[in-house]
Amino acid sequence: MNQDNTPLWNQLQKHASHQPLSFHVPGHKNGYLAGGEGADYFKHILKLDATELSGLDDLHSPEGVILEAQELLAGLHGVSKSFFLVNGSTAGNLAMVLSAAEEKETVLVQRNCHKSILNGITLAKAKPVFLAPEFNEEWGVAGGVALETVKEAIRQFPDAKAIILTYPNYYGMVYDLENIIQCAHDHGIPVLVDEAHGAHLIGGSQFPASAVQLQADLTVQSAHKTLPAMTMGAYLHFNSRFIKEEKVSNYLGILQSSSPSYPIMASLDLARAYLASFSKKDEEALLEKIGHFRKNLNGVKGIKVLPFQHQNGDPLKVTIQSETSLSGFDLQTLLEKHGIFTEMADPYNVLFVLPLLKNDMDYPFDRVIECLKEELKSFGPADRQEKINFSKKPVSGLALEQQEQSQHTIKTVALEEAAGKICAQQVIPYPPGIPLLYPGEIIEGEDIANIRFQIQAGARFQNGDNIKKGSINVYQDL
Repeated sequence: MNQDNTPLWNQLQKHASHQPLSFHVPGHKNGYLAGGEGADYFKHILKLDATELSGLDDLHSPEGVILEAQELLAGLHGVSKSFFLVNGSTAGNLAMVLSAAEEKETVLVQRNCHKSILNGITLAKAKPVFLAPEFNEEWGVAGGVALETVKEAIRQFPDAKAIILTYPNYYGMVYDLENIIQCAHDHGIPVLVDEAHGAHLIGGSQFPASAVQLQADLTVQSAHKTLPAMTMGAYLHFNSRFIKEEKVSNYLGILQSSSPSYPIMASLDLARAYLASFSKKDEEALLEKIGHFRKNLNGVKGIKVLPFQHQNGDPLKVTIQSETSLSGFDLQTLLEKHGIFTEMADPYNVLFVLPLLKNDMDYPFDRVIECLKEELKSFGPADRQEKINFSKKPVSGLALEQQEQSQHTIKTVALEEAAGKICAQQVIPYPPGIPLLYPGEIIEGEDIANIRFQIQAGARFQNGDNIKKGSINVYQDL
């Protein structure tokens, strides 16, 4: 396969170059109706914003350039089938969960997963059994799942239809996914991996191995997070003997838009070619630039750069931690004053997502260093802040299954009264959109302490106005 080829992008360019006359959707007519203040920004991209015309293929039944582009993607990753996703990793996560489990069937799911995974379990009406991640005390965040936790979960639930994991986590942490996959396959259980933050991992020998390389059955990647693809552009890779490919394809047909964005798909084609052309020389130059950035950050008084355990983590993720009275949220705000926008902050840390630069590219990393030096010189060191531990049983299910929840009344109680009651809402501090509690779970004292800590630190909660006010929804009379 010629990975330099970009069939969909080429065909869109060819179509636009003929100055076609549009009597079809979309309504901007190849940009003819683009006007007003946004015209200069949109007029070129709108020429590529086509529909399923002759020669441009159909995402939901590809036979031409989209099929060729997806085959190049599958060839690059060494899998039997790859799909373009235009509704983000969310659509891919939903599709892979629905493909693996049906109503009342058990799935083993990493607790610190993205909400789209939990939404997929809800749609499937499956029974989630949560696998608690290991907690990194230095970082103050949850990492990956231990192999022993997976083994115990399989022992308790040998009929589980899938294991659903997140790898790497938001901060770039990785874990022993290879042996987890092997263990699961030995028991005939497929492994589904939300690798939203790892689309670039196959690009370098010094990067952690991708879930695709480690033989995961289904892997979803957000190409737009670390590759040069447009927002909402993602990939799903199929490589399973346990799940039917047709089932995955059918669910994608249901979940994805019937009017897929051609600019997004073209950007996925280009992003794949970019990754395929990422050379050893590019990798060496990139790692050198990242090394300098981390070194310079370490030289700024008031912060420290957090190291990955055993130096094994995603090099495109750099996390700094405040050693002053400032929280991670405060640090993020200071950077934004200087026009520097980071991926996220938590009560302690700020996360940078770095670009996948090639050898001949540069990036203004120095702006970050100059900003932090200037802003932090007036802040002295603070006492070490105690971090709330992530305390959950290694393997735990719901006290009230989804099918039973609709039979019970919901009421709102104060947080201090909630311990021991059954939660009736998702509790999701954002970012990064990972639920602390799921409907049907028993609320523990540690959960309440964690919620209060997040509130005091300034975290936002999705659909959680009551949480910010100190209350939570529970199922009544239970």
